[in-house]
Amino acid sequence: MKCGRGRVWLDPNENSDISMANSRANIRKLVKDGFIIRKPVKMHSRARWRKMQEAKRKGRHTGPGKKRGTKEARMPTKTLWMQRQRVLRRLLRRYRESKKIDRHMYRELYLKCKGNVYKNKRGLMEQIHKTKAMKTKEKIIADQLNAKKVKVQAKREKMRAKEDKKREKERGERMQKKEKKAKE
Repeated sequence: MKCGRGRVWLDPNENSDISMANSRANIRKLVKDGFIIRKPVKMHSRARWRKMQEAKRKGRHTGPGKKRGTKEARMPTKTLWMQRQRVLRRLLRRYRESKKIDRHMYRELYLKCKGNVYKNKRGLMEQIHKTKAMKTKEKIIADQLNAKKVKVQAKREKMRAKEDKKREKERGERMQKKEKKAKE
């Protein structure tokens, strides 16, 4: 019958016929007639498990009485650290590839992540935006200063040229006066 004893069912009404069977052929005949049956496999229901998991998702059955391991054993800090580092490093890599940050900024932030400066992705993103804003502000200020320097320099050049022209004119007038005096 290719099953264990527990799964064999003998018809209680046909007890006498079954007890008379003394060969494999007789047993086969009884099986064929339906006096001996192989019972179906018992089902291992997961309904209770599903119900429990649903409750656990809501936060039931997870109080101090249900905890067996230490905090470290239940969720190792090393695992948490690795997960956090992977998240932050992935973000930095993506930002570098999409040219949102340059390689110098990437290296600086990478080392800060390693040094436990940023707790989560949001903190790192805020820092990136703040740094970028600061850099653009500094660049604008530097550009303004350069423009001012160029303007002042151009003004000085203009004034110098004007003074030179004036000196040249005065020198010419002086020379003319000397020539007049020399003629007289």
